[in-house]
Parts: sequence; structure tokens; C-alpha cells
Amino acid sequence: MNAPADLKIKLTSFSHGGGCGCKIAPGVLAEILKNSSGFPVPKELMVGIETADDAAVYRLNDEQALIATTDFFMPIVDDPYDFGRIAATNAISDVYAMGGTPIMALALVGMPIDKLPVEVIGQIIRGGESICAEAGIPIAGGHTIDSVEPIYGLVVLGLVHPSKVKRNADAKAGDKIILGKPIGVGILSAALKKEALDDAGYASMIANTTKLNKPGKALAELDGVHALTDVTGFGLLGHLLELARGAKLDARLDMASIPLLPQVQRLAEQGFITGASGRNWGGYGHDVVLADAITPVQQMLLTDPQTSGGLLVSCDPAAVEAVLALFAREGFGDAAVIGEMQAGAGKVHVSP
Repeated sequence: MNAPADLKIKLTSFSHGGGCGCKIAPGVLAEILKNSSGFPVPKELMVGIETADDAAVYRLNDEQALIATTDFFMPIVDDPYDFGRIAATNAISDVYAMGGTPIMALALVGMPIDKLPVEVIGQIIRGGESICAEAGIPIAGGHTIDSVEPIYGLVVLGLVHPSKVKRNADAKAGDKIILGKPIGVGILSAALKKEALDDAGYASMIANTTKLNKPGKALAELDGVHALTDVTGFGLLGHLLELARGAKLDARLDMASIPLLPQVQRLAEQGFITGASGRNWGGYGHDVVLADAITPVQQMLLTDPQTSGGLLVSCDPAAVEAVLALFAREGFGDAAVIGEMQAGAGKVHVSP
């Protein structure tokens, strides 16, 4: 669904960063939050900010826990309908990453009212509504403001059985690491902004970023799945580091096994890299051990910010076949084993 010819507007021209590349750099965020954990925590709060998990989880009773999350950002694409779809998919993903089922959403809308026609803003909102309908949830309200840059996203609530909550900190030594979607969204978006992305590349980017991570709930039901998260603005390395730090283990990553979106390798070699990639490395590169054979381009691929990226699963080796089969049944044919967890102290080791 495209805007009428007379409403063609480059949404990305309004934003200083796009998608999850808008996130505050990990090093800066750590500095901001370092003194933010001193408040009283109720016993019902099962997951808070302690391990930088995907969502908060609050136990309601013996059978239900409430998942609460929010995500919003500036345009990663120019098509308003696609922007809305991507932002909604990204926000809902956090509920799936906790092993839960989304139940409703609230819209967060900030728009430069004096610069964007109301028809364009309406298309952004309708794009988000279409993904919520696919997830089976209503947008039950929200909040709107007049802002300098276009911002859209959701607050999403979900439910999960307290015993099925999948934190990002419960990986075990010997676990295999499985990635549900290929990476490279940031590189494709950088090429798009410079008008170097062809129609096929754009189509693969949209297909990847609007695919709901629905396998999360079923993964939480599988024996042997120990930890779940999703890969977003801090890149594959950043979110794998969160798994490693939370579990007080090291992760070993096999570069050759990581699935990439079509054209990403070529575009990265041509220099289509986001600024967020370098900021990510600056924030956590000290906890990454790269083999000598890892190239600068490969390093940038690993830190490339993903918008609406894939689920990252840490599971017992005996569960790998079931996990991959589940992903395949849900249409995630690129899911792959990319490494393993091992004894250590919260670092990632990358081999060729």
C-alpha cells in the first residue's frame, strides 16, 4: 500500500536516525542507568531492568504473569504504511521474546503536524493496525504529540504462565545458540537512504522486518529452551552479550554460520554502514574477542543494528532439532545454529 503520487514524501529525510538504529549507544545507556536500580522491587516483579531483558514481567497469580513493553522509533523507510508495519512488528516482538502471547497495544504517535499531511500520518497508523490485526490484538488507545521528527511505536501487553517466562539470563553452558532471522537490516536501510537499494533488496528488507516472531510462545513450551531474546538495535553481538552477561557465561559465535539477508555482504563491502554500528562497537567491543581472520566488514555485520530482528535462542543440544523444526513450520526457513554457550565471564568469542 503506497501513498498517492501527490503525497510522496521521504519520511527518512525527517529523521536523524532510523528504526532501532535510533537507540542510545550502549555505553551511554549504561552510564545513564548505572544508578537506577535502588528503588524497592515488589516480589511479584519477575523481570525488571536488572539484565536488560526485552520486557518487564509481573506475576498476577499462579497461572498468569503480565508482560509489559514499549518500543518506538523514527522512520527506517519512506513508505508510511511500511513504516507503521515495521514499528508495530518490532514492538510486539518483545512479548514473543519473553515466551508470551500479546493481548493488546497502545499507540505512541509523535508527528511534525506542520510538515506531514494527515493522510500520510493515517497510513502510518493503519500500517501498525494491520500488524496488530495479524497478531490478533486490538490497539486499545494511545497518545499523540506534535514532534519535530516522525515517531511511531506501541506499548504492548501480553500474558504468560509464570513457569514459562523466558528470560535472557538463563542460558546454560553447553547450550547451542540459534538465530531465527538473517541479519543486515541496518545495512539495507543505509543503502536505501542513499538510493542504492534495488526493489528486490527492499522487498527482502520489508519481508524480514514485518514478520512477527510468533514462534516465541511455542519455543517457551519446548523442553530444553533455556533463554530467549530478540536482536534489535545493539546488533547480534550486543544482544548475545546480554545473554552471556546475564548467565555469567561466554558465547562462542561462528561467523560462517550466521544467515545474512540478500545483498547485505556486497553492500557492506561497498561501505553502506550505519553510524549506530560503530557506536555499538564502541559501547561493548571490549567484551568481544575477534579471531584474527575476522575482517572489519564482518565486525560491522555483527554490530549492525537490526530493526524487528530475529529471536535468539539458547537451548540444550538435544532440543536443536525441535527448535529448528518449529522455526521452519512457522516460515522462518533461515533459522540456523550460530554458536554455543560455554564457561566464562560474560564475553563473546567470534571465530571465522
